Amino acid sequence: MERAGSGGNIGSILDRGFGMLKKRLRSMALYIIFAVLGTYLTLAAVLFVFQSHFVYFPQRELISSPHDVGLRYDAIRLKTDDGLELNAWFVPVEKPRGVVLFCHGNAGNMADRMQAIQILAKLNLSTFIFDYRGFGKSEGKTSEKGTYLDAVAAWDYLVQNRGIDPDRIIILGESLGGAVAAWLAQEHKPAGLIIESSFTSLPDVAADLYPFFPVRAMLRFSYNTADYLSRVESPVLIVHSCDDDIIPFAHGCQLYDVARAPKEFLEIRGDHNTGFIMSGESYVEGIDAFVSKYLKGKPDARRSSGRDHAG
Repeated sequence: MERAGSGGNIGSILDRGFGMLKKRLRSMALYIIFAVLGTYLTLAAVLFVFQSHFVYFPQRELISSPHDVGLRYDAIRLKTDDGLELNAWFVPVEKPRGVVLFCHGNAGNMADRMQAIQILAKLNLSTFIFDYRGFGKSEGKTSEKGTYLDAVAAWDYLVQNRGIDPDRIIILGESLGGAVAAWLAQEHKPAGLIIESSFTSLPDVAADLYPFFPVRAMLRFSYNTADYLSRVESPVLIVHSCDDDIIPFAHGCQLYDVARAPKEFLEIRGDHNTGFIMSGESYVEGIDAFVSKYLKGKPDARRSSGRDHAG
């Protein structure tokens, strides 16, 4: 009888022990669930509230100028329709084939594009490059609508102040600037549009980077390059690297698919930021061929006689 009683007591103790263990495990599971959920919601809130910090990476300091690479330039202050002043450079060449309106990417500022400007100069193309609001010495805070207004100010300056005919202008946009360039080209009609290392839309990129978040619903930015490009009537050149480590090659292919004819695709090699350098002559020859085809036989671009600044 004592043994039976002892067995009963042991069984009761074990039952209580297992019961306490189950409660603790249940509590731990709930704690983990709430901790994961809390972390998820916190990260989602950070992405939503501070998303502009994940889109734009401006630098205020200009570390170089065209003068540093042996090129003359005019320092320009543009006025936007909403009253901001932007910093810009006009880099002329002798007897230019045309002018490239350069819409740079989402990081740094125009001073980081000296190698690209050098390539364009060697191709006998003048370059007009500007900093978006919030970049470099440009006033204001960067926004999607603001970047479009900035591009319009640059276009108007070339056409109205410099007296350059639209069919002498090639718009070039790199990365995020590809969306800005496509937007501008659908509003106006340049001689050609070059979109380099760009994406179909910002939500498409964000969905790839953050697949566990409903970024398409959260994102306040669109930069729908594909949509704008589908309405562009000018000749288009899509440039993209199969080795691009930031914007997948598939984005370039999709942009080519939605573009209207005439259109061309230039495949390069190398990473997102240096592909145009690593590709060397194949990149230069591809740009040259496109420009030659759509500026062929046209007179030199006109330039205003005034100078804002001699670099």
